[in-house]
Amino acid sequence: MRQTYLVVRTLSVLGIATTLAACSGFGYSGITPRVAIPDVQTRLEQSAAGPHVLHAHVYVANVGSNNISAYTINATSGALTKVAGSPFGAGTAPLSVAVDPKGTFAYVANDSSNNVSAYTINATSGKLTPVAGSPFAAGLLPSGVAVDPNGKYAYVTNSADNGGGNSVWGYTINASSGALTPVSGSPWGTDQEPYAVAIDPKGKFVFVPNFISGDVSAYIINAATGGLFFVAGSPFKSGGDPTAVAVEPKNKFVYVANFGSNNVSAYSLNATSGKLTPVAGSPFGAGSNPYGVAITSTRKFAYVANYGSNNVSAYSLNATSGKLTPVAGSPFGAGSQPIGVAVDSTGKFVYVANHGSANISAYRINATSGKLTPVVGSPFAAGTSPYGLAVTLPQ
Repeated sequence: MRQTYLVVRTLSVLGIATTLAACSGFGYSGITPRVAIPDVQTRLEQSAAGPHVLHAHVYVANVGSNNISAYTINATSGALTKVAGSPFGAGTAPLSVAVDPKGTFAYVANDSSNNVSAYTINATSGKLTPVAGSPFAAGLLPSGVAVDPNGKYAYVTNSADNGGGNSVWGYTINASSGALTPVSGSPWGTDQEPYAVAIDPKGKFVFVPNFISGDVSAYIINAATGGLFFVAGSPFKSGGDPTAVAVEPKNKFVYVANFGSNNVSAYSLNATSGKLTPVAGSPFGAGSNPYGVAITSTRKFAYVANYGSNNVSAYSLNATSGKLTPVAGSPFGAGSQPIGVAVDSTGKFVYVANHGSANISAYRINATSGKLTPVVGSPFAAGTSPYGLAVTLPQ
């Protein structure tokens, strides 16, 4: 299914002239310093100290059945239980899903209907309810969506926008309703065929992997307006056909899954400028057609879903150098055509969307070695052709 998407979207880009020159005048003036945000581990500790710790939930975009599967995570076993009413309707060909840091809202990029579905999340049950005014217009072929860690802004990548180029759109999130309003100046240019979008845990930068041009566009977020400004030197060269980006929790390193070259690019991240510098030894080998990448909140391990070899590569992450070293026993078997991968906020479990077998593989992480062991009951049924997925943080 996704192979068809790759071909169609690749062909759609070939006839489009790159218009990045018009964007080269972006400057850095007027960027308001961002208030420091507690990292994931700190937020978990704060959550655990509170009187009402709710279950975490997993949301999966099913591109073939045009809906969202929702699950509650068993905090002890990692097993998934379907949320009552799941799956929930989305637009046509939903590819990516993101949740805000408070677990209040969920956003879904609908590739073929050119919009973004928005939902409120019931923190207890996990049920999704459409936000008033949803879906919200995006550019053409939106594929990725991410929410900044302040919960103020959402960003969506589009393989082609209404002006005929590739772009990333920005939206202000209404803190009460979850409604989206385009940020002034949006959209901003990317390189050729942006596939996904990631925001660093401190909320300072946006990173976009560009499939056709084989690089990563990097932007600074204006904290006051949500506007984007190119990082000096952007875009940064990656491997072949990059599809996903992950930033480790302390903002020191960035990792990119390269679908076409069967490896993972690793970069040191300059926390002030946003500049990316290749880590020594990068890129690191993966399985066939790596598609998704995720980092644990503990900063100890990285996991990559390999679409072509039906497995998950696991790595130990050196928190000083950024180097990736394969975990003993890696890669670990998954379902057919694994694409999306996410780690729960405690760093105990990994969830993988298997595009070809219409299910979700769940694994327990060995806290010492990083080895993956299937959760009892895994895989768990999903909709048709599951793709992107997201995990909420217990509040």
